[in-house]
Formats: sequence, C-alpha cells, structure tokens
Amino acid sequence: MSETIIKLEKIKKSFSSSEGQELVVLENVDFTLQEGEIVALLGKSGSGKSTLMRIIAGLIAPSSGEARYRNQIVKTPVRGISMVFQSFALLPWLTVLQNVELGLEALGVPRDERRARAIAAIDMIGLDGFESAYPKELSGGMKQRVGFARALVVEPDVLLMDEPFSALDVLTAENLRGDLLELWQAKKTHLNGIVIVTHNIEEAVAVADRVLIFGSNPGYVRAELSIDIPHPRDPESLKFRKLVDDVYRLMTQPERKDEAIVRPGLGKFKNIGISYRIPDAPVSKLTSLLENLGAATGKIDLPELAEESQLDIDDLFPLIESLEILRFAHVSGGDIELADEGKKFAEADIQERKKIFAEHLRRYIPLAQHICNVLEEKRNHKVSEERFLSKLEDFFTEKEAERVLTTVIDWGRYAELFAYDYNTGVLSLENPE
Repeated sequence: MSETIIKLEKIKKSFSSSEGQELVVLENVDFTLQEGEIVALLGKSGSGKSTLMRIIAGLIAPSSGEARYRNQIVKTPVRGISMVFQSFALLPWLTVLQNVELGLEALGVPRDERRARAIAAIDMIGLDGFESAYPKELSGGMKQRVGFARALVVEPDVLLMDEPFSALDVLTAENLRGDLLELWQAKKTHLNGIVIVTHNIEEAVAVADRVLIFGSNPGYVRAELSIDIPHPRDPESLKFRKLVDDVYRLMTQPERKDEAIVRPGLGKFKNIGISYRIPDAPVSKLTSLLENLGAATGKIDLPELAEESQLDIDDLFPLIESLEILRFAHVSGGDIELADEGKKFAEADIQERKKIFAEHLRRYIPLAQHICNVLEEKRNHKVSEERFLSKLEDFFTEKEAERVLTTVIDWGRYAELFAYDYNTGVLSLENPE
C-alpha cells in the first residue's frame, strides 16, 4: 500500500456575506492523495474546487473538518507543497531567473545555491537560454513554464495545479502538459503527488490516475472514477473515449434526487426554485446551440458535441444546463436530445422564437416569474434591480447575485418580457397594459 500524502476529512468551508449570512462553498468533502498518484478535480464553476486546493495548500483554513499533510494538520502554508495558478503571476520587473529564485530566497537558501537550483529548474522545464528575459518578452506558454519552474525549484513533495493550461492555446497546452508528464514519469523531480483542477475532461482522462467529479451548491464530491490506462495515453483509443463518455455521463446526472421531476414522454427535467444558481449562458449562444441540435437527428453524444463546437465544459455545460431548465432539451447517459419545444424553437422564425422563449421563461424560471409578477403589480410597472438583488443575496454572494440577475434580465429582454435601463438599473414591462 502506498503512503497517504494528503488527507482531508469532512471539510466544510463557508464565508460570510456583507450582511453576515453564511455562504457555504464546500460541505462534507473527503479527499486523499496517495504517493505516486495524480488526481484531477472536475466540476462546473462555483463547485469549490479552487477553494479546496487552497485548503490543501494551507492558504485558507477550513471552517470545519481537518486537512493533513504527511499526518500533520495543515493550518498555514506547508513546506513540501507548491502551487501553480491559472494566471502566470510573474513579477514583471524581475527576469526569468529572478522570478524562479523567489521561492528559494523566501526559504533563506544561500545565493549561490539558489542560483544553481534555479538555472537547473529552468533548464529542466525547457527554458534554457531565457534566464535573463523579462516576462513581457515571453509567450503565454513560456510564462507558464516559468511558473512551473518556480514551483518545482523548491523541490516539493506535492504539486497543486489550478487550471494551469486553461489560459493557453490548445497546442501550447498539449505540449506543456506532455512535458510535465514526461518529467513525472521519468522521476526527474522530487514530486510524489499531483493534484490538478481542470475544466477539460479529455485533459483529466489524459493525465490523472483518479478523477473526482464535484457537485455544487455547496461543493461536494459526487463521483469518483479510476483511470487505469498506462501512459502515454492515446486519446483516440476506444478505452480512452469510453472513459471520456463515462465522465460526461456522471457530470450530467442529476446531482440530487429532488432536482428532477418526470414528465411523461419527455424524460426528466430539473425542477428549480428562485434560489437556483442560473447558469451563465448568453442568449446568442443558446440559440446557436439550439440551431445546431435542431439540424441533427435524434440524440447527440456530448463529447462529439464538445469537439464539434470547440467548447470545454465551462462553456458547454452552462448552455446544456440552461436548455434543460428551460425544458428545451433533455440530457441522459452522456447524450443530449431536443424536446419537442426545442425542435419547434429551432425551426421557428425570430418572432416566434421570442414567443416560445418567453413562455418557457415565465413557466420554468422562478426568478423570471417573480420579476414579471412584481412589475405587473406596480402601478407604473417599474422596479429597481436592487429589489431583486437583495432577494438573491439571501442565497448568493453579492457578485454571484449580480451575475444571476444579469443573465435572467438578458433572457427576459430577448423574450421581450420586460425592458431594462442600464444607466438607472430600472426594469419595466416591455408592453405595460
């Protein structure tokens, strides 16, 4: 049995809103990292993955539960754990060499030793010859290589990576990911474990030994999948594709039993309340996806849809979720299929689409219903957005409440259910009677 490096038990993390309300981000999360293991964390935005990474790193403390590294309780940053962030986070006034030396300098490593170790790390990560370059001279991929060199130069036991490749183009990300795996497999570093947060399902299956799939509101581990394919992995192999399909299937299953209700002949749809975290889905992308789905016959495999549309899960899943809660499409077993009303929408002209969208918005989105009801009750049919933000802040952070309301306002304006004055923040009925 390999030794446990990281162990989290019953982790809960909550924050207080400006009004003193507890906002739970993570609840009852258990996690382990064994020696020689790469674990990927997958889940839609807002499921607490990055927060969990910061708890592991000792950057923030859990509200309850316990985090341990090598059987020692983690309360502050731990020597032995390094982290690579999505943003490159380089100091622009320092050279590549000086940026890489920073961690060693903080540890009190003598100048000559840290210089030698930094040069060795830069060479290992493929940036030999750029030691004297400044960040502004580097491409995105090269900047992230500096981030990896800075994390590895301190000879960590565990490397935490929070979406390290998401800011890079596809080819650069693939190249850097391959180089990192080569270093790992060749044991050219002191690493004994890696944890990576990613929004790319293929990336998770390509690098990880285990994939943890997170649910949200609050974040929790809803499923776990072992990846038993030896490296290097062929993304075109049947086994690889099967595992990708399995992840899509697990991620699109209803998270909780009370989320789905049965509609005869239509399968299961989500039954949501006003506190539901409406996905960030622009109308233009929703209509475009509906058109694409309308051109197909029958069910469409989600991995194929993601590949054809060039969307990762952070872009595709909010659109799919929106189509589900609006009752335009049904997702099951990793496939998506338009409902009858979705087909009707895809075939309709612009004005008919608006009518269909308006009907579904009022019928199935409680926040849209609430806005319309309040506007209709007012004598002048006008209400400040602050009224609705205040209600949403009972459930979300101020920032998230603004995002949810903005999304529903955009949907409502498209459907011509109500109008919105950006300068005054006032909503009004589109055609008050």
